[in-house]
Parts: sequence; C-alpha cells; structure tokens
Amino acid sequence: MHALHKYAGMAATSRVSVGVLGASGTTGGELVRLLLDHPGADLVFLGARESAGRSLGDVHPHLAAWPLGGVELSPLDDAPSLDVAFLSLPHGESARRAPELLDSGARVIDLAGDFRLPPQAYPHWYGFDHPASSWTEKAVYGLTELFREQILGAQLVANPGCFPTPVVVGLAPLLREGLIEPGRLVVDGKTGLSGAGRTLTEATTYTSSEESVRPYRVPLHQHTPEIEHALALSTGIEVRASFVPHLVPAVRGVLTTCYAEAAGGATTDVLTNALADAYAGEPFVRVLPLGAMADTKRVRASNVVELQATVDERTGTAIVIGAVDNLVKGAAGQAIQNLNVMAGFDETTALPAMGVYP
Repeated sequence: MHALHKYAGMAATSRVSVGVLGASGTTGGELVRLLLDHPGADLVFLGARESAGRSLGDVHPHLAAWPLGGVELSPLDDAPSLDVAFLSLPHGESARRAPELLDSGARVIDLAGDFRLPPQAYPHWYGFDHPASSWTEKAVYGLTELFREQILGAQLVANPGCFPTPVVVGLAPLLREGLIEPGRLVVDGKTGLSGAGRTLTEATTYTSSEESVRPYRVPLHQHTPEIEHALALSTGIEVRASFVPHLVPAVRGVLTTCYAEAAGGATTDVLTNALADAYAGEPFVRVLPLGAMADTKRVRASNVVELQATVDERTGTAIVIGAVDNLVKGAAGQAIQNLNVMAGFDETTALPAMGVYP
C-alpha cells in the first residue's frame, strides 16, 4: 500500500504505517498536522464518520496546502492493516473499534477515555457498559514521563486527558517524596473551547462563551476518577479529588491549580527543587523558577507542560499549577510522543518544544 504521505527529507532507518481514525475532529486534525512532519511515520489512512468522502483540506482548511490536502477521508470501516492506529473518536466508540485493530496486530493509541479507567467505572462516569473490559486491564496509561518503560512494549496505550496531564505530572513526584499529604485534593481547571471539539452546542457559541467563565459537569466530570487513578498508578498512593472544570473564552490552553495539604518541612523551595529533580532532562516538562507564574499562552502549540509550585505557609497549603496546550501535550502531541517511544524514534521527533507567542 502506498502511503498518503511520505516525508521527503532525511531517510529513516525504520518506518511505521499509521492511521488516524477520527481525522475530521479538532484533535484528529492536530494529529495529522504533526504527523505530516514526522520522518518515520507513513500516514496511510485518514478515517472519519460523517465527513467521509470530503477532502482533508475541505474539513481542515489550514491543511489544504499540503500535498495531502486533496485526499478524501475514508469511512472508518475501511481501515487497512496498520502498524499504529490513533483513535480520535468519541467516548464509547474507541472501545468498540479497538479490539479488532488490536487483533489485527496494530498497536493502538486511544485519545478518548475508553481505556483510562477500570471497566466498572464506566457506567457511572461515562454512561456506558464497557464492551472490551479485558483490554482495559492490558492498557498502559500514556503519560509518557511517568510510564515510559511500560509504554515501550505496550500494544494499547490510553492517552491521558488534557486536565489530568498537568495535574498528575505536577503532583506525582511530590506525593512520592512525601511533600504533600495524601487524602483530599482540590483541583480547579480552566480550558479553552477547542477542548469541546467541533460539534457546536449552545455553550460553545460565540454569544455564550465570549466574556464568560463557567463551570461545567460538576461534580461528575470524567477526569475526576482519571486524576485519582493515574496518581495511584504512578505513586501507589490513594487520593480523593474534588475537580471543578471551567470553560473560558479562549481557543487553546488548559490551566490547572491544585491544592493539597503541605507536609511538614515542605516549602516553596523544596517543592520546586523536587519537581526540577524529578524532571531533569525531560524535554517537555518546564519547571518554573521561584516567583514565575505558569501561562497557557507560553505553551500554545507546543508539547510542553509548565509547572509552578508554591507553599502558602500561612494556611499550610501546597499549590501546584500546570499549563498545557490541550490539543498538543494534552492530546495529539502526547499521543505522538507515545508513538515515538513505542516505535523507537527519538522522543522529541515532530514535536515542538517552543510555543507560538504572542
């Protein structure tokens, strides 16, 4: 099979055939944009549901100028044999489609929430009975910096959600080092409208979102159990999270502010140094110096998570703030970072570490 796109620059010693199922969505388009610059990925399949038959450039006008822009999106059922399949599908649909792809020998990176939790959690948090519960036990949680060794040999990777990414990256080292107390965790999240996808709702219209900051899905957002589960997986420590997400009038960006009880001896210096030590040499984790404040604008279009840690000594509260681009490190970029680990490419391949500013 001929690839839809082949990198015309440096020759790679090994290549993988990849497909994007759900290429018409916001995250799917971001996957395609980044994969077009990947020297080891042959993009051989672009699948969609309602948009099947339309060209990539018609669905995503910013990609129209690429040689791939005139290629028609295919029905999801037409997926060929693949080395790696990215599933950028609605919650519930990935769980139905992943087993067939896995049985065919493909390695699957799921960007939905279908394999992030134990199967018994899905009726309450996602509203469906899991149709492939045996695969949830085999899936590896795809927070690359914390689960790199497991991702390397995984057949199925559950790519993390955008909110849990900065929360878990920021808190896991501090929990492991005993610098914050286990127990109740409070997480405040802010996200731009791209996190809601391309399907228009009343809440995402300009008239509703402009100059508006509103909470949503309180207290039943599906990232609540994911935060708890991912922290337990990475530290062995159980926590309970109260998570409140908010929609803000921006396109990209997620900012999370976490509040936990500081352990004895924990100071701003100690927390900051612990995070810096934990992520020394990590290309996509930026621990900010004392006094600096995390900013979603600085990480826009990059695969970077910015972290800031502070102890409010008056109240004994540890405050850990994280910023990511929800479409890159919070979704498509992290998925490609996992592809790079799985396929043996340099982990930074095709992933920007500098944001677009202003």
